[in-house]
Amino acid sequence: MKRLLTAVFAATALLIGGCADTTEQPAATTPSAAASFPVTVGTLTLDARPEKIVSLSPTTTEMLFAIGAGSQVIAVDDQSNYPAEAPKTDLSSFKPNAEAIAAKNPDLVVLSHDTENILAQLDKLDIPVFQAPAAQTLDDTYKQIGDLGTLTGHRTEAQQVSTDMAAKIDGIVKTVPARGKPLTYFYELSPDLYTATSKTFIGSVFSLFGMTNVADTADPDGKLGGYPQMTQEALVKANPDTIFLADAKCCQQSAETVKARSGWSAVTAVQKGQTYPLDDDIASRWGPRTVDLVQSVADAVGKVPA
Repeated sequence: MKRLLTAVFAATALLIGGCADTTEQPAATTPSAAASFPVTVGTLTLDARPEKIVSLSPTTTEMLFAIGAGSQVIAVDDQSNYPAEAPKTDLSSFKPNAEAIAAKNPDLVVLSHDTENILAQLDKLDIPVFQAPAAQTLDDTYKQIGDLGTLTGHRTEAQQVSTDMAAKIDGIVKTVPARGKPLTYFYELSPDLYTATSKTFIGSVFSLFGMTNVADTADPDGKLGGYPQMTQEALVKANPDTIFLADAKCCQQSAETVKARSGWSAVTAVQKGQTYPLDDDIASRWGPRTVDLVQSVADAVGKVPA
């Protein structure tokens, strides 16, 4: 499953460009009446507020509940495990079934990836669909939250969520003193050393702290979508100051398992105990809990001697 997640992220990243170098603020919007319909976002127009939403993405599920549209969500995919009250079903976002989705009689389907050509299938069934692809920057996240707010009748609440996120992230970053020499890091997506470069959403988070990604040399031209697989030799040679594990839950990786890897004892992060497990779910999503990811990185960086 982790390998599949990595592949999906990589494929999506090819379609999105840019990265964030500083704390980004959500674009200003003018709040309007929550019940003002019809509304249009991109090519999608909804004549009335949707009351039977199906979410096929853990990230959009989190966004919908964060903006107050949770009561309008009737079903979520089998990977949407947050918040706890989300109506989890056996619907799959990796192998979506148009008939199973249609059986829920939704008036809006929200998803991230056009897997199995599901967009065209749902279009043939006249089911409205909003796609929120993997974000590349914090601005992408704020825009998606705003779009969902518009489509669900929670525009003001969505704006507040984005404003709060930006303020919290800015506050967290300011608590970490600047360094004369940037810390280097390796971000592990899976034990076989798939990773994320600076040209990804994850990279944009770490760039907030002025950190240098040792994986950038593995995909310098971005042909791998920012999600290359490093070799052990290249990783050890790069000698990162810190290691962040986004495979702690899925693959039971920890500072101890990393330390036990052959040849890794010479890596600075291992020698100095600067390997940090992350919550896989938070680390792989670009929704409101990105604030928690930023805090985790800040806590780790704060432990590294200047």
